[in-house]
Amino acid sequence: MKQTVTFGEIMLRLKSPNYERFFQTPVLEATFGGGEANVAASLSNFGLPAKFVSVLPDNDIGDACAGELQRFGVDTSSIARKDGRIGIYYLETGSNQRASNVIYDRENSLISLIKPGDINWREILKDADWFHITGITPALSQGAADASIEAVKIANEMGLTVSCDLNFRAKLWKYGKTAQEVMRELFKYVHVGIANEEDCQKSLGIKSSESVTKGELNTDSYKELGSLVMREFPALKYLAITLRESKSASINNWAACLNDGKNFYLSRKYELTDIVDRVGGGDSFGAGLIYGLKTYGEPQKALEYAVAASCLKHTIMGDINRVKKGEVEKLMGGDGSGRVQR
Repeated sequence: MKQTVTFGEIMLRLKSPNYERFFQTPVLEATFGGGEANVAASLSNFGLPAKFVSVLPDNDIGDACAGELQRFGVDTSSIARKDGRIGIYYLETGSNQRASNVIYDRENSLISLIKPGDINWREILKDADWFHITGITPALSQGAADASIEAVKIANEMGLTVSCDLNFRAKLWKYGKTAQEVMRELFKYVHVGIANEEDCQKSLGIKSSESVTKGELNTDSYKELGSLVMREFPALKYLAITLRESKSASINNWAACLNDGKNFYLSRKYELTDIVDRVGGGDSFGAGLIYGLKTYGEPQKALEYAVAASCLKHTIMGDINRVKKGEVEKLMGGDGSGRVQR
């Protein structure tokens, strides 16, 4: 089976223990994570070959980061190694009515210094049938934006399916271009789009005529929103919109819908009542959707797989979704009791 290739930044994640405030105790838990890397690791866990493309420092931190991905079976052979720094993000996990907080320290990270021509995409993509990117990488710098657009153009020329999770991050668009200026151009080359309602508005400038707020389910509004995006970007074959209703940091309702231009699919809704870690939840959805579309060939089943995979990710600490295909399919089948498996 051909590879799925993902491209972006993987960062050092420094998190306060449990639900503590920053430096409530003098400890930060160090792991690694980043949108596109999380997708590659999930796909590998599901049994699909995945490659992650990035730039890492040529030092012990870079070695540890690449080694973490290799533990999951991700192909790291196309990660460039140079002198420089890895991006860092600090995470304080919220609870109940206190929201989680993310602080970025990624200015001048190696991936932000990338420019078109630095990566031999035709060589890297020759054994792949799918390319995945997010709206995070183009938000880092003009060079990263240009390199991202170069990648999706070449992937199209080579006949790959291109997916993009818009992932709007207000804290990152600081180099002079707006998200809409960049992402509307990149999205012309995307076949499978992933977003929430804010992403569609902030990254593409598209919103439905009726307000869609925080995942409160209005089927007609989401159907209209999906249709508007697909009409404006004719290369799209599917647009998935995640529906998160945040009652608090600890309690969410979670579902998604999928539009293929003709049909509108709506998933089962899950009640997430004791969230352990929601960071990476969207990435686990994206990986699940890629897996489902590549494996099942049935849009409804692919959507259900993606939502179930992401539901399980909310029970796992860390960026990466450490679940297997069988666990996801078991939840899809209705077994969410949480009973001990003996």
